[in-house]
Amino acid sequence: MSTVDEKTATNGSSGAVRAQAQGEAQTPMIRVDHLTKVFGSGSGADEAVKLAGEGVGRKEIQSRTGATLAVSDVSFDIAPGELFVIMGLSGSGKSTLVRLLNRLIEPTSGTIDVDGRDLGSLGDADLRTLRNERMSMVFQHFALLPHRTVAQNAEYGLQIRGVGAAERRRTAQWALEQVGLGDRADAYPGQLSGGMQQRVGLARALASDTDVLLMDEPYSALDPLIRRDMQKLLVRLQRELRKTIVFITHDLNEAMLLGDRILLLKDGRLVQVGTGPEILASPADDYVAEFVSDVDRSRVLTATDVIREPRITVTLDEKPADVLVRLGKAEATGAYVVDDEHRILGVVRDDWLGHAASTGVTSIDRSALVEEYRTTEPDRPLIDLLHAVGRNPVPLAVVDDGRLTGVVPRGAVLAALSTHSDAKDALSASTHDRNGNG
Repeated sequence: MSTVDEKTATNGSSGAVRAQAQGEAQTPMIRVDHLTKVFGSGSGADEAVKLAGEGVGRKEIQSRTGATLAVSDVSFDIAPGELFVIMGLSGSGKSTLVRLLNRLIEPTSGTIDVDGRDLGSLGDADLRTLRNERMSMVFQHFALLPHRTVAQNAEYGLQIRGVGAAERRRTAQWALEQVGLGDRADAYPGQLSGGMQQRVGLARALASDTDVLLMDEPYSALDPLIRRDMQKLLVRLQRELRKTIVFITHDLNEAMLLGDRILLLKDGRLVQVGTGPEILASPADDYVAEFVSDVDRSRVLTATDVIREPRITVTLDEKPADVLVRLGKAEATGAYVVDDEHRILGVVRDDWLGHAASTGVTSIDRSALVEEYRTTEPDRPLIDLLHAVGRNPVPLAVVDDGRLTGVVPRGAVLAALSTHSDAKDALSASTHDRNGNG
């Protein structure tokens, strides 16, 4: 038996967080209700809100009123521990929306609740406390203080909060170690690369230990390889720390990669909210369908999205002759043998069953089991599974907490990719690998 190669941690938050975000009802960490923001004043702004309610488009509203409709009647909830992505093209309203979430911008209408508290009801002192202790922000252009060391930047939020120097330094060092900069505490921002500076910004947010992280296109200024490293880092930290994260991006592949759920904006209006696979499978309209047409599905869809019930599983006490009949009906050449807790003991092959049945053996001998199978975690992206499917007498096993939860047949993987150009490449690469050429 072997597992698929070490997980690359680039497929978004953990399955547990994703399930939590979609599962049982719970009190949202953030609740947004009919939120609207118009940049303008007086009768023009009022008229803009009225026209928006009638479905008039943003350009027409601006032409008729002189006001800009930045966000229009947007409602959504974010669960505790969810990595929630807000995305759209430039000018869609996503950056305005994230700034409304901590009242850096005042809404024109609508409400925002954070952990049950209405932001609109907070006075200046309570609002400062919320920003210092409940919400941190990671900016696109780092927003570091150049005259302070890396450690001093990381501990800045704690300093504002009045935390003692020793505790600040200890917490900042922990945060820097989390982002891989534990040995650069005494450096200055100007001595670091762009990727390292963004890590400092993330460390500052972690050191503040707030419930919510607001991340406004934090990686868009980074080179592609550094950006990929930062995405992996965020995924790892989210698995370990389970923060509520609101992540803004214009990159759909990044959104699909990171988000438990994704909110798509167009011209300030909410177009669709859902998981990456949900949006790929059922786009809300032609705009979304066009938007997702070039998404690399092999990196978005996971084993969970193509999981199937095993056609057959058996236990050691079953008669080989009976199992052989079941294998024939399932058109299979082998079956997983599991214990009472559905943990995999091994695989029994049809050739051994045939010999055992012909000689009157009445149960499956543990010594006859082979390890001709591979396993994967439920949240492993399909691109990591292509080399493992279809290479053994049984399909790739999906294992969660040591238990067999389902299988991933080769056909299911290729079917899931069949609406995307990657399917052809995936099949070619998989076949190339099976033939021992790669």
